[in-house]
Amino acid sequence: CKMIDSQGYRPNVGIVLVNDRNQVFWGRRKGEYSWQFPQGGIYENESFDECMYRELNEELGLFPEYVEIIAKTQDWLYYDVPGHWSKQNSKYRGQKQIWYLIKLIGREHHIDLRYHRYPEFDAWRWIEYWDPIDSVVRFKQQVYKQALNYLAEFLKRE
Repeated sequence: CKMIDSQGYRPNVGIVLVNDRNQVFWGRRKGEYSWQFPQGGIYENESFDECMYRELNEELGLFPEYVEIIAKTQDWLYYDVPGHWSKQNSKYRGQKQIWYLIKLIGREHHIDLRYHRYPEFDAWRWIEYWDPIDSVVRFKQQVYKQALNYLAEFLKRE
């Protein structure tokens, strides 16, 4: 089961997937005109890395051998979900996330949004590293800014 902590936050991983030009994967949520990074809740007794690899496979069809972990945040980053967005019980406030910077070392055709029966994304593209901050839904902008600022230190400068 996916847990909610005593403050009302669900533990979650966020994934910034970069290509060799340091562009980032940007996915459109199925059936919505809303774009975001891959992310997903952590199961009980699941490590951060296990969760990240599972989400990467569920959402993008990628396997561990197609990616390389570059860095991850050391501390939780939090965002609150506006009241009308929270589908769960009233204790739910939002997400607390560990963010990963991972590099695609496989080929682009290894990304398969339809790998699983219930896809989360129906379209994707590469965009410039900083663009997601302005493009994501407003309540996630601050956490995206924090994650991208932290992870930028680890990007390979060509």
